[in-house]
Amino acid sequence: MDYRDFGTTGLRVSALGLGAGQIGDENLPEQTVERLLHTALDMGINLIDTARGYGLSEERIGKHLAKRRGEYVLSTKVGYGIPNTQDWTYDCVVHGVEAALQRLNTDYIDIVHLHSCPQSILEQGDVILALERAAQDGKVRVIGYAGDNEPLAYAVRSGRFGSMITSLNICDQRVIDYPLSEAKQRGMGVIAKRPIANAPWRFTERPAGHYGEVYWERWQTMNLNLGMDWQAVALRFAAFTYGVDSCIVGTTSLEHLRANVAILEDGPLDTAIVDTLRAAFRQHDNQWLGQV
Repeated sequence: MDYRDFGTTGLRVSALGLGAGQIGDENLPEQTVERLLHTALDMGINLIDTARGYGLSEERIGKHLAKRRGEYVLSTKVGYGIPNTQDWTYDCVVHGVEAALQRLNTDYIDIVHLHSCPQSILEQGDVILALERAAQDGKVRVIGYAGDNEPLAYAVRSGRFGSMITSLNICDQRVIDYPLSEAKQRGMGVIAKRPIANAPWRFTERPAGHYGEVYWERWQTMNLNLGMDWQAVALRFAAFTYGVDSCIVGTTSLEHLRANVAILEDGPLDTAIVDTLRAAFRQHDNQWLGQV
């Protein structure tokens, strides 16, 4: 497994991280979740990303991995969903961190992100202050922002965050030129989400849900035909884009988990392939501005 410095935060993360959203499904057997989490760590995946909004995800990580806490970098997201507390307020973030500590069964969280917080709220500053206070108290090691578009750009420019999670894949390359470059100049750790763009090559007709529509439409427009395994191409494109420290993929399948680890062992794509992928996106970039 390839391990990388997470910006200048002092953390080191695996190039492939586990997106833990899917393990929050209450219909997923507990034994399946336990096996998946332990297998991920055993294979060298040391970044696990979750969120308050991911169902049972936080509780399950806390239940099954508490005894291995020192083996992985834990990332979660806050800002909403605290009973009797208004979303996107100082108190909501403070209580959100406390709730996450309890659910995750840990004394500290490596990275806590504001989860798609509106830019107007960021500009007010209270939610950032709340995370900074949690970091001062030793409950959080790195504070971050998770999101896209202008709110993400503002978060990077503010200089107050040490981490960011953003969409980056073949069908969504907008962040590569900016603000990814500035984030790296500021020493931020960078996590790429949706690295395989919801695998639009699987569908002959327009899918529905989980952002599949947008990525499928872009995939059709880009009209790529390289005769390659697109799962492998997409994952390697995201993971080896300059500035990306880790890319998170969600799965409940051990087979898929092992396949993704094997894919990254092949290293970066050839420069010519990357250039082709970049050119296919740039040709239509203007018509996608502001979209997810």
